Amino acid sequence: MTIQDIDPSNRPLGVAMPSVDIEAERILLEQDLEQSSGLRSPRWRARLLDLAAVASFALMAFLITRTAWLNLDHELVNAQDQAFFEWMLAHGARVVTDFAYPFVSYQVNVPYGINLMANTSVLAVSIPMTPITLAFGPHIAFNVFLTGALLLTGLSWYYVLSRHIVTSKVAAWVGALFAAFAPSMVAHANGHPNIISQFLIPLIIWRTLCLVESGRSVRNGALLGLLIVWQAFINLEILFMTAVGVGVFVVIVGLSRAEHRRHFKTFVAGLGVTAGVALTLLAYPLYIQFFGPQSYHGLAQDIRHFGADLGSYWTYSRRSIAGDWKTTMYMTQNSSEENAFFGWGIPIVFIGLVVWMRRSRVAIGLASVALLFAFMSLGPAIHYIGTDTGVPGLWALLHSVPILNSVVPTRWALAVAPVIAILLALGVQRVNGLVLDRPKAVLPVRLATTAVLSLTLIPMFPTPLLTQPMMETPAFITNGTWREYVDEQHTVVTLPLPDASFPAAQRWSAITGNDMRLPRGYGLFPNWIDGTGAFSAEPRATSQYFYNLWAGYWVPKVDDTRRAQTLDDLRYWEAGLVVLPPQAHDIEMRRAMSDILGFQPKWVEGVWIWDVRHLTSTVVED
Repeated sequence: MTIQDIDPSNRPLGVAMPSVDIEAERILLEQDLEQSSGLRSPRWRARLLDLAAVASFALMAFLITRTAWLNLDHELVNAQDQAFFEWMLAHGARVVTDFAYPFVSYQVNVPYGINLMANTSVLAVSIPMTPITLAFGPHIAFNVFLTGALLLTGLSWYYVLSRHIVTSKVAAWVGALFAAFAPSMVAHANGHPNIISQFLIPLIIWRTLCLVESGRSVRNGALLGLLIVWQAFINLEILFMTAVGVGVFVVIVGLSRAEHRRHFKTFVAGLGVTAGVALTLLAYPLYIQFFGPQSYHGLAQDIRHFGADLGSYWTYSRRSIAGDWKTTMYMTQNSSEENAFFGWGIPIVFIGLVVWMRRSRVAIGLASVALLFAFMSLGPAIHYIGTDTGVPGLWALLHSVPILNSVVPTRWALAVAPVIAILLALGVQRVNGLVLDRPKAVLPVRLATTAVLSLTLIPMFPTPLLTQPMMETPAFITNGTWREYVDEQHTVVTLPLPDASFPAAQRWSAITGNDMRLPRGYGLFPNWIDGTGAFSAEPRATSQYFYNLWAGYWVPKVDDTRRAQTLDDLRYWEAGLVVLPPQAHDIEMRRAMSDILGFQPKWVEGVWIWDVRHLTSTVVED
């Protein structure tokens, strides 16, 4: 199945070919392109081009992530998400080695645990990566995950574009390069490997279009269903956006011609098989996600209002060589959510391509999807360069709808990049078609095309990810000495307690294969007030007290009430050991905990420890 099957008008201009044999069309077009350039290249030349494309994707992926590889004692500036995914990679290995329950874990946020389906557990990646995680540790595994996500996404887009959408390998390369390394992808590489793992998306789009093939409804539907299940265990948000985009595209293109409407029954039959396979395999995991332990109902209200700034669509990202962080900082919630930021060139090229290919139903369908996503990304209220315009956005009608209330609106802009990538590939393909019967125009047209693409894409060239020194893991953890004090029924309480501000403890747990159980932690948990998603577990008196000490805030002196509260909290957390690593304000925290517990800690292999098993042996109900 190719784009030409859907829209014959999308063939390169000036090329007249029979419509009965798509493979024959491909061969003829490739031969014409070779003749137009004065060359008759053997098959190895095509393979060489494929290898060159693969090498370029690998090089780009390394250039972006090289700071993480060359500084293994560093972490991304988005440290909490990196620690979270390192913990998830360790969980995937634990599923394989210990047959741990995959969808809920009680190794963090003791005693309630964490709903891993309601979080991004990336089981479809962490389980296959078990050998790497066990051999090299979760920190190296995370780097492999991050780099591999970019590389595989580029390869997948190149395969689908070059084999099923365009015949020009250069066109496919341009489109794939943009899809895999767009500014939004580079921004999310700062700690969100689940979001940039989009290597299944091109395959899902292609296999959806294949549902119109008569006589193959069961085969095509089952294949698509399995791809959907796989993607569901990487990131459901990206899967949902893909479903919306493909649905809109199919409706626009499928209903535009009578010859397409005759495939309606075949398409629906295949879609039915897809739904049957996907729902059968996902029914239980989705039940756990929405109704299982520690499930939540939609994102918090402030997250639902995270919209993309209108001005970001023609501004360069701070991670682009032409970007300026002083400008972008007013247009985004954080550096990982720069979901548009295409610069001035892409909007101009986008408009030009749509106008030029306006008779192509595929181009109009793609443009409609891109514009819909762009409007949805603006959120409930439209902002321009950080200022609320007072104009409500399309998302104002949708952000409270169930399911949609779990989508961060600004991320709809993330889905615009692949649509533009396909349009770029189709545009370069059509340029090739222009010169098939005009040998003298080959050089000028190609030079002009190269100039336009260079002016558009070079300013967007990404800079490496930013890293920072990582808090050293104490020998007390790496040597396994902690196991002498804590069994499977007790937790290690770190000061401060693990959350988004202190993610190091979650990384230490990952190093132990998640054997080290922790109270609290970083992830998405049900808000203790309204049940929506919160990025931290319910705070308790002791966790808040030591967070304030760590942050340098004023705290009241220790008294009997504080001592009683801490004892209750330690029992609630099933604590066996309290650990304090060297850090800012560690002297204040050591004095406070010693005063609370009534005895001094011991210095053991790089940390201060208080053995509290004798204080928490009797579990008290909360």
